[in-house]
Amino acid sequence: MNPFLLLAMLALGCVVCFGEPMNEEIAVVGGGCFWCVEAVYQGKPGIKSVISGYAAGKNPNPTYEEVCTGQSGHAEVVQITYDPSLISYEKIIELFWDAHDPTTIDRQGADRGTQYRSIIIAQSPAQRAVAEKSKADAQARFRDPIVTDIIDETEFFPAESYHQDFTARNPNHPYVQAVIAPKLEKLKNK
Repeated sequence: MNPFLLLAMLALGCVVCFGEPMNEEIAVVGGGCFWCVEAVYQGKPGIKSVISGYAAGKNPNPTYEEVCTGQSGHAEVVQITYDPSLISYEKIIELFWDAHDPTTIDRQGADRGTQYRSIIIAQSPAQRAVAEKSKADAQARFRDPIVTDIIDETEFFPAESYHQDFTARNPNHPYVQAVIAPKLEKLKNK
């Protein structure tokens, strides 16, 4: 292929690269500490990347310290880039219900605060419809009401670099050993 044509195609956001369609979509969910949620989705077939970050708050470009105060309004979330031909949005959301307790308000285990709330940020009306139906279906598995917020797309802010790939980079960290590793073991066959 002509290199100038390739550069022009990339600059215009062309979705075809060497004859292969680029097939990816975004899902954004939060279910407590983003280290846990990130670890749940990383390495699953069809998942291209998982980025820890913040969303659904008041100010742009929040820092971890600001989010931890609970005053910024942001939730700790992950942005999942996935190939819908390999894993569906429905499957991503099904795993979400299994990966945390969606019946607790502003808390997951010992982590407490609005930044740890259960949230799904729909990137389209179709995703919102899937999330709402999945939430209704999942309710049968829980004794208490599901309190997960489902909201429309809002700006996502990547967390600081030391939060990215946390479990893979810090397998001996006490939080990883005490909280994340048991959760991953429980979810191994999901």
